[in-house]
Amino acid sequence: MKVRYQVLLVAVSWVVAGALGAAGQAPAREAVTGAPFDRVIRDHSRDMLDEGRETFRFDTFGDEAFWGDTLKLHQAIAGAALGGVGAGVSPRTALEVGLKVDSDALPAPLLANLKAGRVDLDAPATTLALLKLDAVVGVKGIFEPAGAIKSIGITCALCHTNVDDRVAPGIGRRLDGWANRDLNVGAIVGLAPNLQPVADLLSLAGTTVSVADVKAVLASWGPGRFDAELFIDGKAFRPDGKSAATLIPPAYGLAGVNLHTSTGWGSVTHWNAFVANLEMHGKGVFYDPRLNDAVRFPVAARAGFADVRSEEDLITSQLAALHFYQLAIPAPAPPRGSFDQEAALRGAELFNGAAKCATCHVPPLFTEPGWNMHTPEEIGIDDFQSERAPDRHYRTTPLKGLWAHQKGGFYHDGRFATLGAVVEHYNYTFGLGLSPAQRSDVVEYLKSL
Repeated sequence: MKVRYQVLLVAVSWVVAGALGAAGQAPAREAVTGAPFDRVIRDHSRDMLDEGRETFRFDTFGDEAFWGDTLKLHQAIAGAALGGVGAGVSPRTALEVGLKVDSDALPAPLLANLKAGRVDLDAPATTLALLKLDAVVGVKGIFEPAGAIKSIGITCALCHTNVDDRVAPGIGRRLDGWANRDLNVGAIVGLAPNLQPVADLLSLAGTTVSVADVKAVLASWGPGRFDAELFIDGKAFRPDGKSAATLIPPAYGLAGVNLHTSTGWGSVTHWNAFVANLEMHGKGVFYDPRLNDAVRFPVAARAGFADVRSEEDLITSQLAALHFYQLAIPAPAPPRGSFDQEAALRGAELFNGAAKCATCHVPPLFTEPGWNMHTPEEIGIDDFQSERAPDRHYRTTPLKGLWAHQKGGFYHDGRFATLGAVVEHYNYTFGLGLSPAQRSDVVEYLKSL
């Protein structure tokens, strides 16, 4: 039997060798994965990617009913001369508050005139023309057949897409998933002619809030910041008087990462549903019974945010493809020459060794596989933001692409202005004893991710 078994093994090896061919190559990947259902998976993935990209860039989920019909933000953009109110918003002003323009959406003649300086960037009419072209990233104008703007909505891309500035600062090709740290959300929303509904909502926390109060809160945010919990707990400021707003995070490099936000509210799909329904004020279905806690989340509990059921659901059917697209967005590689390669190699050894960074920031995810959450005490910071989330923890931030969102600082609230300050914080908190040169090497490694 043993001899016959050995003969069989030899025969099998000859068959395999023949299949490999004279060049010694394995069968083509397409041949290996050419089964009918493999093709179904491939085609489905392409469809999901395309659908998710469209949703991410252009779907308002019906939120124009809030931003336009209720707050009348479109009227402030148009200005009195074009049927709205006030001076209007010119492209120059829009760029100054961080809005971006997609150069690929511009017709060639307009792009040429723009480059030549022949486009009036001080006219609100030009802003409306850009909105009609779907060229203002993350902002969608709704127009009457005759051409007048009648409402306006926002999309995921407003906060989570940047441009490469190839035409001019703020004008270029889209960079989906990149945090728009130039975007002054508070200044933009503060232009809305009717902020009373926002004041009424925040008053559910138990203290009457005026429109003047709302404007003061919005003005406190500044570029690159947004307070997603404001409509949940009504806390506009920290105990130290600073704004409670946090930095807009990137939406790339999320594949394999357990929780999406800095305080771990939930997965990518949970947060997408949360934002689409409760922050963008779209029309959909959202369920999270944790928001029924009237002590911790008084606004959400009294507004019924724990169980939202719109008559028309424009959100739920989009979540799967949106999730798929976001997970497909990789963290961008650092530009050549943006870090010291030799120092980064030394930093990598420290990161995985003496600095103990890899204990939590586990390569190649650079966060923990599994439950990637820690108490404030474990990471040596205060509990203000963690107390605003259900589990009272902070998530271990995935580190890939750090170089692309350095503007505004690091951590959820930008408390550390530089990567060096972050490394020094952990050096002190954990008593690592890293020398200045070693800390510098770790920073170069972080910049290389």
